[in-house]
Order: sequence, then structure tokens, then C-alpha cells
Amino acid sequence: MGMMQEFREFAVKGNAIDLAVGVIIGGAFGKIVDSIVGDLIMPIVGRLFGGLDFSSYYIPLAGQASGLALEEAKKAGAVFAYGNFITILVNFILLAFIIFMMVKQINRLKREEPAPAPEAPPEEVQLLREIRDSLKR
Repeated sequence: MGMMQEFREFAVKGNAIDLAVGVIIGGAFGKIVDSIVGDLIMPIVGRLFGGLDFSSYYIPLAGQASGLALEEAKKAGAVFAYGNFITILVNFILLAFIIFMMVKQINRLKREEPAPAPEAPPEEVQLLREIRDSLKR
């Protein structure tokens, strides 16, 4: 029972729950970025590089015909799918940039305000200080 109790305490700690929520949101956020890259950015990049689907660019390594679609070329043998790699790399760069901007914004919001000026001491303390100072003179 000791190990189960310890596990339960660990599982319900704020850090473990925060981590779980972060992973779930991160997975959903990753799908959004995948869609942005695959559906919005890479078609424009592909258009600039000849009008084809950029993710289907590859170099055949097993003697396949060069005009095949990427899926068919993979079935026929090994391919060097550099277009897919570039798509994933752009995806990563965008995701890293967006996360950087989010962390930067959160850090800006978390900045501590300057500490308030110390409150004036109670009237009795002020009177005692005045008496002390007059006795020193």
C-alpha cells in the first residue's frame, strides 16, 4: 500500500497534472501548426518552386521512374524524400517560433512589479523614535 499511496500523491501533485495538460495541449497545438504548414505555407512555397506539392519532392534510390508519386516510389524501393524533410523542418521552425513568442509573452506578464514603498511605522513608534532622538541630543 505504501507504493500506491506514494504514486497517488505524485499523480495528484500540481506539477504532474500541469505536465499532463501541457502534453495534451501541445499535441493539439502541434496538429494546428502541421495544418498551417501543410495546408497554407508549403503550397505557396511549392508554387514558388515549380507548382508541385513540395512534400512530394524526392530522389529515387532504387531505380524507380522519376515521375512517380512519392507513395508509389516508396513502394517500389528506397527514396531520398528531401521535400518531406523540408516540410517537417519548416513545421518545427514555426512551432519553435510560436512557442518562443508565447513564453516571451508569459514572461512579460509575469514580471514582478516593483515592491511597494514600506508603510509608515505606527504613531507610537514614531513618538518613541522622537523621544530617543531628543534624548541623544
